[in-house]
Amino acid sequence: MSRFQRQVNHPPASFASFAPLSLFSPLGLFSLFTHPPFFKIKTDLFIFNSVILRIKIKSSHGSQNQIPPPPRRQPLILGQRLGEWCGHGPVLEQDIALTNISLDLIGQARLLYQYIASVSGQKTNEDELAMLRYENEYLNLLLVEQANKNFGHTIMRQFMYDAFNLLQYEMLTHHQDTQLNAIAVKSLKEIKYHYRYSSEWVIRLGDGTEESHAKMQEAMNELWRYTGEMFKMAAYETELLKSGEGIDISLLETEWNQRVAAVAQQAGLKLPQGEVMLYGGKEGKHTEQMGYILTELQYMQRTYPQMTW
Repeated sequence: MSRFQRQVNHPPASFASFAPLSLFSPLGLFSLFTHPPFFKIKTDLFIFNSVILRIKIKSSHGSQNQIPPPPRRQPLILGQRLGEWCGHGPVLEQDIALTNISLDLIGQARLLYQYIASVSGQKTNEDELAMLRYENEYLNLLLVEQANKNFGHTIMRQFMYDAFNLLQYEMLTHHQDTQLNAIAVKSLKEIKYHYRYSSEWVIRLGDGTEESHAKMQEAMNELWRYTGEMFKMAAYETELLKSGEGIDISLLETEWNQRVAAVAQQAGLKLPQGEVMLYGGKEGKHTEQMGYILTELQYMQRTYPQMTW
């Protein structure tokens, strides 16, 4: 069994097994002194399919015994990852840009958590849904939990996600659920900017110096293995699709590949071939990176339960 398989099949324990370093990190300090609600507001990058799933299953079964696992994939976890760049960007302008994108993702997560809390039939709120789950209850993509490593690596991860997220939200603007439709329309404006920002930087760095090109190619080669999970339908997504309440994310793969290939060509990058794809995040099986993310993400809420500002 490979090291990755061990990590995915046996994810690390909850955040409690790691040292609470949040207050001493740039993100922690930024959260406390410039944007206090940051830790409470959550940023689990989840895709709307999951949101639809949790809401629809709850309302159709009418169960009042247990809140279905909240949305999974993107805004929450990716927003937390990007927040780590606060105060560490290569230049001030990009430091601010990455922090703003992080806050955009958090805002998208908030909209979805608020909607879920309003229809779940339970006494819950956005903070509890985002901050008080265990690791295996987060159903985000493995891609978004990967460490930043360097600026180029972060940009490549963001680009791969943005290209997918843009297509996903465009599809959701036609969803039959009026609230999800409205959320998608509102969020799409930000997502278009995110995609433009990350794609332009991929081209700039890929077609830049010899060193920047090498780093971007390395990032693409390393992160490519996580992209297949975006288009593989989980069992709950298939169930929603059959009921007419979900979206078929597998249909997005062709256009995603075309967009990524076009940008890669401009950047002088070669797309990896024959890469073995890795899965598990959408089923709650994560890499070791997830435990460290939750250590910071949940620290304040776990240390001071039901804390208000």
